[in-house]
Amino acid sequence: MKTRIKIIALILGFMLPASVQSQESEFGNWLIYIGNKKLNDTWNIHNEVQYRNYNFIGDLEQLLLRTGLGYTFNEGKSNILIGYGYILSENYLDNSTEKVSVNEHRIFQQFTSKQKIGVVGLSHRYRFEQRFVESDYKLRFRYFLAANIPLTNKENNKLYLSAYNEIFLNTESNVFDRNRVYAGLGYRINTNIRMEAGYMNQFFEQNSRDQLNIITFVTF
Repeated sequence: MKTRIKIIALILGFMLPASVQSQESEFGNWLIYIGNKKLNDTWNIHNEVQYRNYNFIGDLEQLLLRTGLGYTFNEGKSNILIGYGYILSENYLDNSTEKVSVNEHRIFQQFTSKQKIGVVGLSHRYRFEQRFVESDYKLRFRYFLAANIPLTNKENNKLYLSAYNEIFLNTESNVFDRNRVYAGLGYRINTNIRMEAGYMNQFFEQNSRDQLNIITFVTF
């Protein structure tokens, strides 16, 4: 138990500097649903809905819809997925309360792998995106590292700590796009459903934004 507490403290300590360095901060809210439909032992369909607000609720920043077909191998530890996403963004004009709508169609390929270090579950995700943003075409690479730490014993393994860091890199001159750091508390309702609530700091070159994330994971 002492080792587990030290790991949690280390992760939170790692995340703190990212929050402190923000120059401008706005608090928003993301409501997220992530579903995984198993077709058999190897094939699955991924589906995802994210409703993102600038403030706590009621001021749409982005609506994201994502789906894809995945193939699992290596005894369930690895997954390759090819998918499509539609993103509607409501962007504020500079120094104005007016918004402009931006439509994006996105094709992506990703590889996910899982590993265990003691009680800590780690997940690595490598994603390559081809982004059709209105009349522009952009390419972006993302690397996602997540940790899952159980807070209860194996017989009652329902409560857990979740943390991740994800970096976004463009292929153009401004290579650094953004970085997301997250820590949350999760609860397994049953073998197919779990929920998380947590804090995320997303920072760019000149500013940052704080988010409250509420996430539902469903496997069916």
